[in-house]
Amino acid sequence: MRSATDDDLTARARIRDAALLRFARDGFGAGLRAVAADAGVSPALVLHHFGSKDGLRAACDAHVLERIRLQKEASLTTETPRESMAHLADLTQYGPVFGYVVRSLASGGELASRFVDDMVAATEQYLAAGVAAGTVSPSVDPAGRARYLVAHSVGLLQMALIDAEAGRAPSPTLDPVAAFTALSRWAVVPAMELYTAPLLTEPGLLAAALDQLDREEP
Repeated sequence: MRSATDDDLTARARIRDAALLRFARDGFGAGLRAVAADAGVSPALVLHHFGSKDGLRAACDAHVLERIRLQKEASLTTETPRESMAHLADLTQYGPVFGYVVRSLASGGELASRFVDDMVAATEQYLAAGVAAGTVSPSVDPAGRARYLVAHSVGLLQMALIDAEAGRAPSPTLDPVAAFTALSRWAVVPAMELYTAPLLTEPGLLAAALDQLDREEP
């Protein structure tokens, strides 16, 4: 039998998940009444759990970032390659997260900037876990590498928007599951190739870049 606490936690998660989709589709101007209707609860219950729309968005941000961090860390530390690809193939669970991230970045402003900073911090954490597990190569600049990977991801999300506007793919905000499916079909294999096999065959390029950076620093 469920306790009152179990029901409370389930309602909170249902509201949060409804907000992910609603914010992805309509932007952060969407009202709490719309989120409450999507979740099948009253607006008062939304306020009970999150206090305000800002509180709800903060909870959505934290949930999305933690889901990304935990899954990335698991794929680098405990999962086999087949398990990681199987999780990625379950597109229904990642579609809403994908749509929410696209909307967060497209919204711009201070909140989007903070979201990117949090993405960089989470990326640095799961890469460090991979280094400790021996599945990720150490970096001469861990913080810079994490920021570069986030910049690469932001560009990939922007590509999804461009493809949608050109009619080549579904909208990542209006139909995030279909959009994530379309993106995965062309992006996963090149990404795995890029990350598991060096793109450039000349290893001296890194040393040359570091040497040039040392020369430019005062």
